[in-house]
Amino acid sequence: MEKRILLVEDEEHLIDVIKLNLELENYTVKIAEDGKKAIDLWESQRFDLILVDVMLPNVDGLTVCETIRLKDSEIPILILSAKGSSTDRILGLKAGADDYLLKPFNLEELLLRIQILIKKGDKLRQNRPEIAEDYTFGKNYVNFSTYQFRGVNEQKGQLTAREIQLIKLLIERKNEVVSRDTILELIWGVDVYPSTRTIDNYLLNFRKYFEEDPKSPVYFHSVRGIGYKFVIN
Repeated sequence: MEKRILLVEDEEHLIDVIKLNLELENYTVKIAEDGKKAIDLWESQRFDLILVDVMLPNVDGLTVCETIRLKDSEIPILILSAKGSSTDRILGLKAGADDYLLKPFNLEELLLRIQILIKKGDKLRQNRPEIAEDYTFGKNYVNFSTYQFRGVNEQKGQLTAREIQLIKLLIERKNEVVSRDTILELIWGVDVYPSTRTIDNYLLNFRKYFEEDPKSPVYFHSVRGIGYKFVIN
């Protein structure tokens, strides 16, 4: 799977240099020139690493870090900053950054740190607890091998392969919002782009199968403009 990096930087010459070098290493790079846009992009797309400057228009880099960390404890964040005192570094790490690199920096060192952080992020995701073959939530039951399910009102049946893929992804990331782009990439593949309506229809089916009141779902939620979430306590 391609590795995607969100570069949050407002200095045009740095954007050009960093983006070019990251793309030469086969990373896909998205640019946000202010903190608000960075948060919006992070909420709507999948990234493997975030590079963020501290001094940014609208929302500063430390706030970007803190906002992301409230919802995602795994994605690696690397701060790039001209502010290099020990106090500045401590503030950056306290805000949730994994690493802190002082400007001006050596490009080779930047690429090495990125490589290390992405490997760390991959390892964290791989170490997520495995979901049991038989999964029960509330009065509902799903078997990820046979695709069989038991839902509300004792209805029984068999899910499609894609329904199983989607419900497993949402359950693996329970209580997290999974963005539409992540679902498209992991389940439909990068070359196929169903509409948002298509994914909504899958959620509607899950609600019919597993929710006592499909209009007031307990488990399967749509987060407008962002993605989808499986909620369980």
